[in-house]
Amino acid sequence: MARFRPSRLVQADLAQILAINAERWGIESRRRYAAILAAAMRKVAANPKGPTTRARAELAPGIRSFHIQHARAADPNAKVRRPVHILYYRAIAPELIEIARVLHERMDPSRHLHEVSEDND
Repeated sequence: MARFRPSRLVQADLAQILAINAERWGIESRRRYAAILAAAMRKVAANPKGPTTRARAELAPGIRSFHIQHARAADPNAKVRRPVHILYYRAIAPELIEIARVLHERMDPSRHLHEVSEDND
Protein backbone atom coordinates (compact mmCIF):
# COMPACT_ATOMS: atom_id res chain seq x y z
CA MET A 1 0.00 0.00 0.00
CA ALA A 2 1.21 3.46 -0.86
CA ARG A 3 1.72 6.06 1.82
CA PHE A 4 0.17 9.52 1.73
CA ARG A 5 1.23 12.91 2.91
CA PRO A 6 -0.78 16.11 3.10
CA SER A 7 0.58 19.21 1.38
CA ARG A 8 0.95 22.44 3.33
CA LEU A 9 -2.27 23.64 1.72
CA VAL A 10 -4.14 20.54 2.94
CA GLN A 11 -2.98 21.13 6.49
CA ALA A 12 -4.65 24.55 6.35
CA ASP A 13 -7.74 23.10 4.59
CA LEU A 14 -8.18 20.46 7.30
CA ALA A 15 -7.74 22.91 10.16
CA GLN A 16 -10.41 25.18 8.68
CA ILE A 17 -12.82 22.33 7.83
CA LEU A 18 -12.60 20.82 11.30
CA ALA A 19 -12.86 24.16 13.09
CA ILE A 20 -16.02 25.06 11.18
CA ASN A 21 -17.42 21.58 11.76
CA ALA A 22 -16.87 21.82 15.53
CA GLU A 23 -18.34 25.32 15.67
CA ARG A 24 -21.49 24.35 13.78
CA TRP A 25 -22.15 20.79 14.95
CA GLY A 26 -19.98 20.16 18.01
CA ILE A 27 -16.88 18.25 19.03
CA GLU A 28 -18.33 14.77 18.41
CA SER A 29 -19.26 15.72 14.85
CA ARG A 30 -15.74 17.12 14.37
CA ARG A 31 -14.28 13.79 15.54
CA ARG A 32 -16.43 11.82 13.10
CA TYR A 33 -15.58 14.15 10.21
CA ALA A 34 -11.87 13.89 11.01
CA ALA A 35 -12.27 10.09 10.96
CA ILE A 36 -13.89 10.09 7.52
CA LEU A 37 -11.23 12.43 6.14
CA ALA A 38 -8.48 10.12 7.45
CA ALA A 39 -10.30 7.07 6.05
CA ALA A 40 -10.55 8.79 2.65
CA MET A 41 -6.82 9.54 2.61
CA ARG A 42 -5.99 5.94 3.51
CA LYS A 43 -8.37 4.70 0.81
CA VAL A 44 -6.77 6.74 -1.99
CA ALA A 45 -3.31 5.71 -0.79
CA ALA A 46 -4.36 2.05 -0.92
CA ASN A 47 -5.89 2.36 -4.40
CA PRO A 48 -5.00 5.69 -6.07
CA LYS A 49 -6.74 4.79 -9.34
CA GLY A 50 -9.71 3.02 -7.75
CA PRO A 51 -13.18 2.93 -9.28
CA THR A 52 -14.46 5.79 -7.09
CA THR A 53 -11.64 8.16 -8.13
CA ARG A 54 -11.53 10.44 -11.16
CA ALA A 55 -8.64 11.58 -13.32
CA ARG A 56 -8.62 15.39 -13.32
CA ALA A 57 -5.85 16.23 -15.78
CA GLU A 58 -7.77 19.37 -16.81
CA LEU A 59 -6.86 20.81 -13.39
CA ALA A 60 -3.17 19.90 -13.24
CA PRO A 61 -0.99 17.07 -14.53
CA GLY A 62 -1.53 13.85 -12.60
CA ILE A 63 -4.30 15.19 -10.36
CA ARG A 64 -7.13 12.85 -9.34
CA SER A 65 -10.16 13.42 -7.14
CA PHE A 66 -12.06 11.36 -4.60
CA HIS A 67 -15.32 12.40 -2.91
CA ILE A 68 -15.04 11.45 0.75
CA GLN A 69 -18.59 10.05 0.73
CA HIS A 70 -17.00 6.91 -0.75
CA ALA A 71 -14.99 6.40 2.46
CA ARG A 72 -17.98 6.10 4.79
CA ALA A 73 -17.89 2.30 4.88
CA ALA A 74 -14.11 2.20 5.35
CA ASP A 75 -14.16 3.25 9.03
CA PRO A 76 -16.93 2.51 11.55
CA ASN A 77 -15.97 5.69 13.46
CA ALA A 78 -16.60 7.80 10.35
CA LYS A 79 -20.38 7.95 10.58
CA VAL A 80 -21.18 11.11 8.66
CA ARG A 81 -24.53 11.27 6.93
CA ARG A 82 -23.62 13.71 4.14
CA PRO A 83 -19.90 14.37 3.71
CA VAL A 84 -19.30 17.36 1.43
CA HIS A 85 -15.58 17.43 0.64
CA ILE A 86 -13.42 16.16 -2.18
CA LEU A 87 -9.77 15.13 -1.95
CA TYR A 88 -7.50 16.21 -4.79
CA TYR A 89 -4.29 14.22 -4.92
CA ARG A 90 -1.44 12.97 -7.09
CA ALA A 91 1.28 10.36 -7.05
CA ILE A 92 4.58 12.12 -6.43
CA ALA A 93 6.80 9.03 -6.15
CA PRO A 94 6.31 5.29 -6.33
CA GLU A 95 4.18 4.33 -3.34
CA LEU A 96 3.72 7.98 -2.23
CA ILE A 97 0.52 9.97 -2.74
CA GLU A 98 0.35 13.69 -1.98
CA ILE A 99 -3.03 15.00 -0.91
CA ALA A 100 -2.93 18.38 -2.67
CA ARG A 101 -6.19 19.95 -1.45
CA VAL A 102 -9.42 19.13 0.38
CA LEU A 103 -12.19 21.31 -1.03
CA HIS A 104 -15.92 21.62 -0.47
CA GLU A 105 -17.85 19.96 -3.29
CA ARG A 106 -19.34 23.33 -4.30
CA MET A 107 -15.94 24.97 -4.73
CA ASP A 108 -14.49 25.33 -8.21
CA PRO A 109 -11.26 23.31 -8.00
CA SER A 110 -9.70 25.19 -10.93
CA ARG A 111 -9.64 28.29 -8.73
CA HIS A 112 -7.87 26.50 -5.87
CA LEU A 113 -5.51 24.03 -7.50
CA HIS A 114 -3.27 26.50 -9.31
CA GLU A 115 -1.18 26.56 -6.10
CA VAL A 116 -0.51 22.82 -6.32
CA SER A 117 2.42 23.11 -8.69
CA GLU A 118 3.88 25.82 -6.45
CA ASP A 119 3.59 23.67 -3.30
CA ASN A 120 6.51 21.30 -3.76
CA ASP A 121 7.68 20.61 -0.19
